[in-house]
Amino acid sequence: MTIADAAATRERPELFAVTTSRHFPQWLASTGAALAFTTYRAGKLFLLGVKPDGRLSVFERSFPRCMGLGVSGDGRSLLLASEFQIHRLDNVLAPGASAPDGSDALYVPHQSWITGDLDIHDIGFDTAGRPVFVNTLFNCLGTVSEGHSFKPLWQPPCISRLAAEDRCHMNGLAMADGVPAVVTAVSRSDVADGWRDRRVDGGVLVRVGDDAVLAEGLSMPHSPRLHAGAIWLLNSGTGEFGRVPLAGGHFEAVAFLPGFARGLAFVAGHAVIGLSLPRESRTFSGLPIDAALAARDSEPRCGLAVIDLASGDMVHWLRIEGVVRELYDVGVLPGVRQPAAIGFKTDEIKHLISVDA
Repeated sequence: MTIADAAATRERPELFAVTTSRHFPQWLASTGAALAFTTYRAGKLFLLGVKPDGRLSVFERSFPRCMGLGVSGDGRSLLLASEFQIHRLDNVLAPGASAPDGSDALYVPHQSWITGDLDIHDIGFDTAGRPVFVNTLFNCLGTVSEGHSFKPLWQPPCISRLAAEDRCHMNGLAMADGVPAVVTAVSRSDVADGWRDRRVDGGVLVRVGDDAVLAEGLSMPHSPRLHAGAIWLLNSGTGEFGRVPLAGGHFEAVAFLPGFARGLAFVAGHAVIGLSLPRESRTFSGLPIDAALAARDSEPRCGLAVIDLASGDMVHWLRIEGVVRELYDVGVLPGVRQPAAIGFKTDEIKHLISVDA
């Protein structure tokens, strides 16, 4: 390879390709909803819908290191946690209206909070519409605060004091009617970065209201959600999707997932789960999912898995190849067919003005 060839290779953009199972677009159209997911290291918010001709609609906008994604109950507002900010995006199109490109929802940033780099993971709306988020750096739940980076709301009982040390790697949050219900953490460590030594089986599910440990012995758990009378979560280190009774108890695996799972949402009797390729680092090495994939003669993949809750089967899927290797969160946009959004990298946001009538 010549010097010119090497320079051309460095300048060539990495490829991005999306493929789906044969009936994924038809299934998505049948739900009456669209999907959103964040890509973390690639810094993208993706919106998936279906065009009038039945083809998949894929829309993306850039937000640095975007992770947690919260969706309001009516689907008209999103909360997006990025590298050092939280953004609220609102759908500026009236119900039944559409944009010139055919989109029936246009999410526009209308409010932002500068928090600093708190390594915010899961995020949701409280009863007043404010963000509640997992402040992973400080091992607590927090919310936005006027005049400060954040206001602490709760910390797990294993954490002795508020410190910017990512001790237990709390990451997941399930909200119930605008109130924090349960969280997941990779360990109960109370020393800086101690969670990395407990990745294989140190994970816990903790109830916020009374600090009760509802499940333990988990492997890098993520994305707890309350649905259909149970707590559902991703036991990411083992590649399992499953549930725990509301009162606590044993984690029951429902499906195996061919990838490191993060991001979980429900629609029409199905779970939509984000899958990532493992990073080449100690954090993702030596986990039980490695042996589980080998036993199934499979390789990890990046994309979305659609699991039928009645059977546990992966009935639909979407695969992503190229520059995007990691997903973090997944959301369902109810009543939306073909969503779009506006970001900060073009002049669009300067010229789109909406009036509250």
